[in-house]
Amino acid sequence: MDEPQKPRGKRGRLSAAMLATDAWLDSSLYEARFQFGRAWENITIFSRRFRVRGWRRGLVELASEGFTMGAVGTVILLALAMPAFQETNTDWRNQGDFAVTFLDRYGNEIGQRGIIQRDSVPIDEMPDHVIQALLATEDRRFFTHWGIDFLGLGRAMSENMRANGVVQGGSTLTQQLAKNLFLTNERTFDRKIKEAFLAIWLETNLSKKEILQLYLDRGYMGGGTFGITAAADFYFGKSVKDLNLSEAAMLAGLFKAPAKYAPHINLPAARGRANEVLSNLVQGGFLTEGQVLSARLHPASIVDRGERPSPDYFLDWAFEQAKQIAEPYGIRSMVARTTIDLNLQHAAEESLEFMLRQHGKQYRVDQGALVMLETNGAVRAIVGGRDYGTSQFNRATKALRQTGSSFKPYVYATAMEHGFKADSVISDGPITWNGWSPKNYGRSFSGRMSLTTALVKSINTVPVRLAKDHLGIPPIKAMAESFGVESKLEAHKTMVLGTSGMTVMDQATGYEVFANGGYAGMRHGITQLSNHSGKVFYDRERDAPPPHRVLSEQATASMNSMLVQVPEIGTGRRAALPGIRSAGKSGTTQAYRDAWYVGFTGNYLAAVWLGNDDFTSTNEMTGGSMPAMVWQRLMAYAHRNVELKPIPLIEKPFIDKPADAQAIAGLASNAGDSPMDEAPRILSPATTRVLAEIEAAFAGSAPAQISARDKLSAL
Repeated sequence: MDEPQKPRGKRGRLSAAMLATDAWLDSSLYEARFQFGRAWENITIFSRRFRVRGWRRGLVELASEGFTMGAVGTVILLALAMPAFQETNTDWRNQGDFAVTFLDRYGNEIGQRGIIQRDSVPIDEMPDHVIQALLATEDRRFFTHWGIDFLGLGRAMSENMRANGVVQGGSTLTQQLAKNLFLTNERTFDRKIKEAFLAIWLETNLSKKEILQLYLDRGYMGGGTFGITAAADFYFGKSVKDLNLSEAAMLAGLFKAPAKYAPHINLPAARGRANEVLSNLVQGGFLTEGQVLSARLHPASIVDRGERPSPDYFLDWAFEQAKQIAEPYGIRSMVARTTIDLNLQHAAEESLEFMLRQHGKQYRVDQGALVMLETNGAVRAIVGGRDYGTSQFNRATKALRQTGSSFKPYVYATAMEHGFKADSVISDGPITWNGWSPKNYGRSFSGRMSLTTALVKSINTVPVRLAKDHLGIPPIKAMAESFGVESKLEAHKTMVLGTSGMTVMDQATGYEVFANGGYAGMRHGITQLSNHSGKVFYDRERDAPPPHRVLSEQATASMNSMLVQVPEIGTGRRAALPGIRSAGKSGTTQAYRDAWYVGFTGNYLAAVWLGNDDFTSTNEMTGGSMPAMVWQRLMAYAHRNVELKPIPLIEKPFIDKPADAQAIAGLASNAGDSPMDEAPRILSPATTRVLAEIEAAFAGSAPAQISARDKLSAL
């Protein structure tokens, strides 16, 4: 019998090795499967001991589902918490060691910022009734909750539902501190989520004593003061250590509504609020009625500091400017001479508030912001909101809002630098750009038109066509940034219609290039910085870099010749100033969330924004309506009894013929009431025409003859 042949050579040995490996894998997998099956059987037998039936099984299923939902909820909460915790990466404890005393343009002291805000008295050195008054009013369970008081929140919701309005707040003292330290006052759901997480973070990382100390030191107390120490000195001329119960109650009532209850503005209201705080002390069990009786009978009196409204939004912005300028000099305590004009500041505040009171309900809008500059770049007024006491968030310098059509001048300015003229003709027809098909406001198209007509009528398709077919997005973005725009602009095709967020200050800075003949770098709020001995270490005329040209003279002339027609025959007719030529552009964003008017004369420039903090839509408010009316009211006041200056590089900068003045006045009247003085118009255009006809009829009559007897009778 023949023996089997053995494999020979390398190929034979390789085949044998592969067969052995295959056999080993088969046996290993079989063994693993067998062991796994046996282990699973043991686990199944073991788990049967815990099997439940009947009502117990329902509880187990419920607990299992609860665990699953809890795990999912935890993941969602962590995702929501991450943006909030990023706010804690900054040096939030540090307020800086600068101390600045501010003067207006005429040298009058208008306020302070810096060290006065952070002078701190330890809680242990404060009288007990100061702490008790605060806790009784703001957060009675402060020492028992972990940042969020669910009992207090439920009570507040119940009371608000019963009163059919907001009468109680559910925020804890820790939540209020989180908002003051890290967030803004914008009323959005996102902000409330962040506030809740940050409150828990504060409770985890700080002691109750530290939280209370920070709250007392950082809260705005009215009158331009921050912290209870500064407020005690400002209102009562004494240290917080020496406050009596009635004074402590008055200060405790200021934390949530300093503008409403500030005693130097409304002492009766402040005393009424203090009486509520005293009642809270009794209801909370901190004091008895007998202990607060003396404070009720002898309410607090304040130091008379006279009427001195503080331009707080301007001061907050100027404080940052002063710190940036002074940093290289190594000086921390200084006096800053600013550019603010308190008369114009008051007029700006009044114009915004007047129009919001008159038309805010009609247009469903409750907030606004305004920046006013002289055409030499000096910032004369900043209004960052309706009420600094209610919200210290500066909407003029920090809020990023879409600009709508008020961004179009940057597009047209870029076109002018690329060889286009004001009378260049381009098509207003349907256009599609990578799936985007913008429409005009009236949903219609007008065919070929000049760039002037397109800007004056605020046509959307024309700037889009310029960007798509001739310019590109990068040059437009670069042009806006060269104008001094500091907000981050998104290099997206929709940018040409104002979808990027910008601040009101940026809009004023950008348009100032047109008002200054093509030069940028002129905006400023500080003219001099000196030490307290009077030695000037910074002078703008000497130390600031000179302005630089960013727009050619030809392009500036073309742009200004176009912009002056917007308030005369375009979308900004309600901004027209009788007898004065002005230039500007309106802007309205999608869903009517934001409305703008930015305009200038040869003397002043102002940027106006109106909208809602929670980004809700207005009632079809356009930039040519309320914003233009706010602008017109302010500018009419600002140009009283001033020498008119020409808008640079335009033909016929002044209206010197009566017919021209009547024509401009007629435009303003047709556009709506835009008061020329601090009082609103009280006669309608029809009544005015009738009176004018009567005046004309009497003008041709002979003077009446009065006898000597009639004169004696009149006497």
